[in-house]
Amino acid sequence: MALTVKKKIWLGTLFLFLLLILTGGAGIYYMSKLKTEGKNILKDNYESLAYCHNMQRDLSKIKTGITASSISFENNLQKQEANVTEPGELQATIALRSSFNKIKTGDTIEQNFNAAENALQQILKLNMNAIHHKNDMAQKSADKALAIITTLAVIVFLIAFTFITNFPSLITKPISQLSEAMKEIAAKNYRYRIHISNKDEFGKLANAFNEMAVRLEHFENSNLNILLFEKSRAESVINSLKDASIGLDKKDIILFANKQALQLLNLRNKDLIGKKANEIAARNDLFKFLLENNASTPFKIVVQNHENYFIKETVDIDQNETQSKVIVVKNITSFKELDVAKTNFIATVSHELKTPLAASDFSLKLLEDERTGTLSSEQKELIKSLKDDNQRMLKILSELLNMSQVEAGRIQLDIRQVDPKSIVEHAVSAVETNAKEKNISIKNYAEQDLPLINADEDKTTWVLNNFLINAIKYSSENNIVETSVYKKDNDIVFSVKDHGRGIAEEYQPKIFDRYFKVPDTSEKGTGLGLAISKDFIEAQGGTIWVESKLNQGATFSFTLPVSIS
Repeated sequence: MALTVKKKIWLGTLFLFLLLILTGGAGIYYMSKLKTEGKNILKDNYESLAYCHNMQRDLSKIKTGITASSISFENNLQKQEANVTEPGELQATIALRSSFNKIKTGDTIEQNFNAAENALQQILKLNMNAIHHKNDMAQKSADKALAIITTLAVIVFLIAFTFITNFPSLITKPISQLSEAMKEIAAKNYRYRIHISNKDEFGKLANAFNEMAVRLEHFENSNLNILLFEKSRAESVINSLKDASIGLDKKDIILFANKQALQLLNLRNKDLIGKKANEIAARNDLFKFLLENNASTPFKIVVQNHENYFIKETVDIDQNETQSKVIVVKNITSFKELDVAKTNFIATVSHELKTPLAASDFSLKLLEDERTGTLSSEQKELIKSLKDDNQRMLKILSELLNMSQVEAGRIQLDIRQVDPKSIVEHAVSAVETNAKEKNISIKNYAEQDLPLINADEDKTTWVLNNFLINAIKYSSENNIVETSVYKKDNDIVFSVKDHGRGIAEEYQPKIFDRYFKVPDTSEKGTGLGLAISKDFIEAQGGTIWVESKLNQGATFSFTLPVSIS
């Protein structure tokens, strides 16, 4: 019957306990034996010596005539007679009794005392010899006991040391094998097996583990083809994407990169896949730019000696508790070229149209001059209508020219130190006529001792003027438009607030887009004014925004940096 681990531990403990009992029992046995021999020497010999010494003392007293010592002598002699233990001691004791009896009857001749003295000396000699002999025997027994106990202790030590050395490995070796096997399984080495021939609990556990490994291996092999197929299909889909795509996991390990991305980065697949993103970024400037740049603005890359324009998008992918991301780099070169062509076309057409429109405006002014002839009231109305349309066309062309300059990156800024209050004053004075037509009063709130700003005065005044025109346009008659200018941190804030219908929240993010107009507004416009304003302000290092609620008016604001002299 196979021994269990529990029984092995129990038997091992019992074995050590028996060794302990054996060593202790041998020590106790020989200690008891030596103790018994010591007691025998004391009883058999030392007591006889004491009796004899007492009798010698009493005999001397009797010899001098002290007869009272006879009683003490008699007592000691009786004790000696009861403690005869050595060969020849009995004859000497009998002789001592015979001599003492003669002395006790009154025969006190010297010969009886000498005979008694000789008998006492004989008893003393016999007991002393016995003590020496027994002491030698006891010493030999002690030496023998020491040798036996030492030998036994050495044997027990060797057995115990061997047991202590080997027995723990009997328990720990299977545990170590199981631990190593678990590490192999964790590393997906499902072919690993444990070889334990024991029939105990460890053997059963090893068999169960091997059975589990067989099933895992079967499961792994059965799903391997499916996984390889899915991997191949995923790679085909990724490589079929026209845009360069790079996938990273939550630890910034590069999972995949399609052919377009590899071509763009000028890297091979084996140099990229499975590597840390920061390692690749350290030796590839374009990849470093893609990781660090979060702006959505287009950027330029020279590919095969040809300028190409791209935009970057980052797609976050949540998978259970992990999060990965895909960097998509889209080639917008064709759209950029179309946009440049459109900008050039608008600039050319706007410039060409400006000349005939200016000429027609001059002709309309001549027609209004009475020196050219008197016009009827109907003709004057027609000319006024033509002048309004002409001015509107000139304004549209001016905004289109400004927009073409912005798009072409040819904004000419005249940055200098400017007083913020002068910008507000110029903008307000330019719209006073428009405000009077609707009986709208403009109130200005400005902080005292405002610092100078770094700005293009003309373009900044144009932006504030555009805000004021829109505020007057969308305000009802007999209303108020408020302007304010104040310092906030290291910026100067300009604001224009009206009390009109306001802008719905869903339209506010698009209000500064080109050609965008809020739906359901009857006012005419190109939808370029606010877009141009945004470009002018951002080109000067400022920010622009709007705050509005329906039926509560709108507040348009922008900031420009304080001049650092």
